[in-house]
Amino acid sequence: MMKNMKDLKVADVAPIYEKNYWGRCKCDSLPAGLDLCVFDFGVNAGTKRAGIYLQKMVGATPDGAVGPNTLKQVDAWIKEHGVEHGIKSYQEARQGYYERLSTFKTFGRGWTRRVTETTETALKMI
Repeated sequence: MMKNMKDLKVADVAPIYEKNYWGRCKCDSLPAGLDLCVFDFGVNAGTKRAGIYLQKMVGATPDGAVGPNTLKQVDAWIKEHGVEHGIKSYQEARQGYYERLSTFKTFGRGWTRRVTETTETALKMI
């Protein structure tokens, strides 16, 4: 039996992230780079919120449930605007979400670092 969080191994947590975050956000169906941004926001702020921000960006119904209609809208949006613009737009909206939180003064530095690092990694994935 595991006694500490520090004892967790990637193999222990990978299935949890796969099922509860990556899978729920349909990241396998998103372009490389954008998939990381949506996944990371889902882990940090909830999959529903991550989905809503994706849906708002592409003009889909913002209900937080990423499904076939959202994915169609993502494909069309990316064809028109490109993945790089998608990553930057999504991450700008995500940063704006954090900045509007009453706890931004306390946690904002970490959230901003997370957004910046995720954006940099995502852009390298294109």
